[in-house]
Amino acid sequence: MESKIENNNDRLTEETINQIVDSLCRLESYKLVYHRTYHDFPMPSIAQLREIVELLKSVLFPGYFVNSDIKPSTMKYYIGSTIDRVYSLMAEQVKRGFCFACAEAGQDHQYCEDCESRSKDIARRFLLSMPLLRRLLTLDALAAYNGDPAAKSVGETIFCYPSLSALANHRIAHELYELEVPLISRIISEMAHSETGIDIHPGARIGESLFIDHGTGVVIGETAVIGNNVRIYQGVTLGAKSFPLDSSGNPIKGIPRHPIVEDDVIIYSGATILGRVTIGKGAEIGGNVWLTRDVPAGARILQGQAEEFYFKDGTGI
Repeated sequence: MESKIENNNDRLTEETINQIVDSLCRLESYKLVYHRTYHDFPMPSIAQLREIVELLKSVLFPGYFVNSDIKPSTMKYYIGSTIDRVYSLMAEQVKRGFCFACAEAGQDHQYCEDCESRSKDIARRFLLSMPLLRRLLTLDALAAYNGDPAAKSVGETIFCYPSLSALANHRIAHELYELEVPLISRIISEMAHSETGIDIHPGARIGESLFIDHGTGVVIGETAVIGNNVRIYQGVTLGAKSFPLDSSGNPIKGIPRHPIVEDDVIIYSGATILGRVTIGKGAEIGGNVWLTRDVPAGARILQGQAEEFYFKDGTGI
């Protein structure tokens, strides 16, 4: 138990400082929150990861971010130099992420060239996905424009909408997650979470043309699968039920535990969908509905009617 520090007056005396220091340096106080750096590598840099994301966005959406003076005649030079810089920055941050994981696991290995080589290869492989990311984010921007009568242009959705900001970070983070870079991908996802209120785990698999309208309070879990042309409103949760436990009583991780949302589904504000359930193609989930079971294709689920399925023609089952 931590000793109580005396507070006899309003001055910070040398004795008080020593008591505070002694208390904070006890092993039982810091052992769960202490990180020791190995190999003289610093922690991943939040500032540099923000720079990487902004540079990537400036390539994915030319003229909107970082450099607004890009012309078709100069685009090749800008994109080429930016990709080269991102490669260097990303390889370094991926390496730092590996070193962090090594330290957390208590592995005190000597610095090895394999780790640096792997980091560079991951950065290269990530950059090869840029054309795919551009295509997916273009479709997301079109989905936002077509899905919101208030949007005046596709450019407005790119520049202003939290949906596009969160999805840009997610699609970047998901590629890194698939390349087995968990820490860096999670940091990039949490950047968007703090800025937009949209919490998408980098492991979530999201198809084409997703629009998250308004967005605040949306939660999409690690093993969620979302199809094409899906629209989600604010406050929606695609979450998990309670964790199954192993024989030692520890949560079993890495198993599918979040919903599957098929193509053309609309989920209205405040809906909560939990567990590995399937929301069938074209279904509509009403506001504030709580669901823990499958929904047939084409069904409409309304608040107070979650025990029955209604199809869009008004018939029920």
